[in-house]
Amino acid sequence: MRHTAVLLGAILVVAWGSRAQVNPNYSLPEVSSAQSAAPASAQEVSPTFALATPPAFGAAEAPRAAASSSSDSDSAQQVPSVYGVFQNYNWQLYGGYSFIRLYISKKPSYVENMNGLDIGLVYYPKGWWIGLDGDFVGEFGTLIGDSSRYALGLGGPRFRWSAPRGLEIWGHGMVGGAHLTPRTALGNMDAFAYEVGGGVDVGAHHRRISYRLEADMVGSRFFGTYQYSPRVTAGVVFKY
Repeated sequence: MRHTAVLLGAILVVAWGSRAQVNPNYSLPEVSSAQSAAPASAQEVSPTFALATPPAFGAAEAPRAAASSSSDSDSAQQVPSVYGVFQNYNWQLYGGYSFIRLYISKKPSYVENMNGLDIGLVYYPKGWWIGLDGDFVGEFGTLIGDSSRYALGLGGPRFRWSAPRGLEIWGHGMVGGAHLTPRTALGNMDAFAYEVGGGVDVGAHHRRISYRLEADMVGSRFFGTYQYSPRVTAGVVFKY
């Protein structure tokens, strides 16, 4: 029995040594899990890492962004918007149809309806409401059975006003000369002339183009007689 007990003890010692060689660090997984859990808890409570996290940084910058955006909106509301009254085109070139009822003489009574062309050029200094207007008119008709021609060359100031819906209302007064043919026994065919009137320019889809309606009174002095003749014209304005 004694020998048997000794033999069993030796077998137990050998078996225990073999187990220790197979897994010498059998307790390390428990230690590693404890050590890995410790830094995680430290990150949760450490104030240094908490301040460096992105949510805290965004929260600190949010009031500044809100304050800057509100100040920008306030400054934008305080600055008034400025709009030009007229488009910045210095020149206006006009071409259109013209009709004049020319009262040539009272005794004998000569009245002639004439049709023709009107070509005008206006210069406005940049942004001004007053400009320099030049106009040339050529009319054609029949006087005492013969073909007749009537020409006007005029120049003077023009005044304009900006109206809603892209309208430009204007008025002018011009002086110059007139010529009438054919020559008759009534006298000289050249005369001093002037024109007073106005019109409206209606803006088109193209900002450089407008449509013009104009009505004037033309005064002249042929054959020792003053003529006061109404004239109307309609055409297209090109701005540049």
